[in-house]
Amino acid sequence: MGLTVTAWSVIVAAGVLTFAIRGSFLLAVGRLERLPGPVMELLRLIPAAALAALVAPALLRPEGDLVLFGPRPLAGVIALAVAVATRNVLLTIAVGLLAFVGLDLLFG
Repeated sequence: MGLTVTAWSVIVAAGVLTFAIRGSFLLAVGRLERLPGPVMELLRLIPAAALAALVAPALLRPEGDLVLFGPRPLAGVIALAVAVATRNVLLTIAVGLLAFVGLDLLFG
């Protein structure tokens, strides 16, 4: 069963729209310097917010249920402390991983 003309039209339109949205940022690069200071500060927070939105559910809802005490949340707190203290991404990942493995074996 093949795709209909309508389905292909939607696929092509979504691709063109996605390309246009991503391309618009490339066109706006030179104009970003003229944004007000508070807007620039908010833009700098976007990567951290996106990372938190990806990591928090994996730490607190690993199987769908909210878990506040266990190996994942505790390892997350340890990794957060390392991140704040050192600002070293690789060290934070390594310590968080080791903390999770150790706590998982301990609570196992």
